[in-house]
Amino acid sequence: MTAAPMSAGPTSTGPMSAGPTSAGPMTAASTTRPDGRFDPVRAFEVRALGAVQRVVVSPPLLRVAHGMSLFGEHAAGWLAIGAAGALLDRPRRREWLTATAGVAFAHGASVGVKRVVRRPRPTDPAVLVRVGTPSRLSFPSAHATSTTAAAVLFGALLRGVGGGVAVALVVPPMALSRLVLGVHYPSDVVAGSLLGAAVAAVARRAASRAATMSHAELTWRKTR
Repeated sequence: MTAAPMSAGPTSTGPMSAGPTSAGPMTAASTTRPDGRFDPVRAFEVRALGAVQRVVVSPPLLRVAHGMSLFGEHAAGWLAIGAAGALLDRPRRREWLTATAGVAFAHGASVGVKRVVRRPRPTDPAVLVRVGTPSRLSFPSAHATSTTAAAVLFGALLRGVGGGVAVALVVPPMALSRLVLGVHYPSDVVAGSLLGAAVAAVARRAASRAATMSHAELTWRKTR
């Protein structure tokens, strides 16, 4: 498969549209490696992506997918929630700001990996591309990365929720929406979720260590 050099910058896909930009049977060109050999993994992912799109065809569900895409673009929706948490939950403002920084870092990490891997987004005629994207790069899904990080970090700050419950509630719908819109392969969203979870785990560990050190310093000052 040959293609023009890819860029992580904006594409010329035009305004976002709920309508498909491509449709047709899977082609050999889109399921071969650069050396011309058949890529069974890519072929499987294209078939899986097409199967998801054939199942999820309800206009209301497509509108929800578009809304989730807009919410998660550049992690803006999650960063807004983190900022609101820091503003409203003043006793735990530091925790909210730390969690929000973790989400921002997770998004940045996904962009960094994209630039290294440089995997192109789905272009097979069998895949319906239903939304515009700011980048032609696909692996990993930044939406899945930031959503998973936000679910873990913000969920831990929501009383009665917890990170595990938050992940179960928001990550699968976001991951599915990227497939429905035709802008990611299944492995993109899986890798994005794993990256987001890893960044969140590091962020939580760092925040816990910082809190422990702060408490120890406060205790030391009281005993002087």
